[in-house]
Amino acid sequence: MGTVVDDTYRPSDDEPFMNERQLEYFRRKLLAWKDEILEESRATIANLQHETVSLPDLADRATSETDRSLELRTRDRQRKLIAKIDSALRRIEDGSYGYCEETGEPIALSRLEARPIATLSLEAQERHERRERVHRDD
Repeated sequence: MGTVVDDTYRPSDDEPFMNERQLEYFRRKLLAWKDEILEESRATIANLQHETVSLPDLADRATSETDRSLELRTRDRQRKLIAKIDSALRRIEDGSYGYCEETGEPIALSRLEARPIATLSLEAQERHERRERVHRDD
């Protein structure tokens, strides 16, 4: 993509949906988010490696184990998020980015701005969550 997007550009409803500038904007937003997560992930790994010293005090060891468990859960969430970001980047490449998986309708720019990995329009997401709630209550 040879489109140049300056730092002040924000997608707007006044332009064609998912034109080259919008796609490039979201591609950069996703890549920056991914870099940020990878940086946090490196810090998490460094912290886990540093924390592997055995602690003689039981309370210290319990605290350390709790911290370690939390770090590992965080790392798992980061891994899942990166998979979703990679999936969104693939959708940008194949031209399906920004369109609801369920209805094929455009996803609101405000929703994509807040959650650039969104695959459902707000309405479809709400329907999906209502169905989940109903089945969870059974």
